Amino acid sequence: MGFTGLARWINPPTSGLDLITENIVRNHHGVKRGRWSLSVRSYRSTFGSIPGLQVPSERSICALTMNDNVFVLLEDPAAPTRADILAGVQNTISPAEGGPLASAMVPTHYRNAYLTLRPPGALEQLLGQLNARWVPVRQVATSSQRPQGTGQQLFVEGHVFAIGSDWLVRVGNVKLAGGAVKGMLLEAEYLPLPVLHSQSADGTSELLSNMLLSVLPNIGDAKTVAVAVSDSQWEEVLWDREEEERQNCEIISPEDPDDIFVAGDEGLPCQKRGDWVGVDRDRRSAFLIIGALRSEGIL
Repeated sequence: MGFTGLARWINPPTSGLDLITENIVRNHHGVKRGRWSLSVRSYRSTFGSIPGLQVPSERSICALTMNDNVFVLLEDPAAPTRADILAGVQNTISPAEGGPLASAMVPTHYRNAYLTLRPPGALEQLLGQLNARWVPVRQVATSSQRPQGTGQQLFVEGHVFAIGSDWLVRVGNVKLAGGAVKGMLLEAEYLPLPVLHSQSADGTSELLSNMLLSVLPNIGDAKTVAVAVSDSQWEEVLWDREEEERQNCEIISPEDPDDIFVAGDEGLPCQKRGDWVGVDRDRRSAFLIIGALRSEGIL
C-alpha cells in the first residue's frame, strides 16, 4: 500500500463514471482490478432527552465500512481540541508562580475520537448491548427510543484501476440510500511511496493532484475539490492518552558510542504509527472521505 490522495467531483454528469473509465483505459492504459465499495452510517446522541440532564450539544458518530474494518469518528462539539489545551498550557502561569498544574487542565476527553472496529456490524451490536442513546441521524427520536436499524445513509460504488505497476486509482459514485447520486469520489494511490509529508500547509500533494486531474474527462464547468489533512491534524486524530503517558514514563538509557551494533542507523527511516501502510492507509483514507462528505453537508 502507498500514499493516497482524494478528490471530489461535485457536479459530474450521469455518465461520469463511464467517462472516467474510458479515459483511464484509453489514455492511461489502465486495467480494471475490481469494485470499489464503501458504506457510511451516521448517528447522533439523544442525551438531551434524559430528564434533568442538560447538554450543550448532542454528539455525532460517522462510521465508514471499508473491507472488513469499520472506521468510527466520534465528535463532541462541546469538548476542546487537543491543540486548544496545549495552547492554553503554554499561555498559563507556571505552577511555581501559583498557576494550575498541567495535568489539572487535561479534560476527560477531546472533541474527536477515531476508532477502528471489526467485524462490520460491531458498532450496532455494541450500541444495542449498551442500550445506548444513539439514533440514526435521519430518524426522528423520542424520549424512550433506542437505536433502530443500521443508520445506513450513503454508499460509494465504483471501480478500482491499476495504471502500470505504480498506481491504483479508485473512482465511484456517492449514492444516498434512496438512490440519488451526490457527485463522485476519486482516489489515487502511489504504491512505491508509503510515506509522504507534504510541504504545503493544507497537506495536499502535487504528485497525486496531477494524477487525479489527469483521469478526469475534459468537461467544461467541472467542479472538483482536493481533500487533504495536514500532518498536525492527523497527529491529533491519532493521539492516544495511554500511549502518551507510557512514553512520558519511559527512561531512555544513553547509548554506548563504542557499541558497533547500535550505531550508524540514526538516519534510516522507520515505520511509525500513522504511516500509509496496512490498515493505517485505510484509516487515513476513511477519515478524508468522512471529512469531505461532512463538509458538504451530505453526512
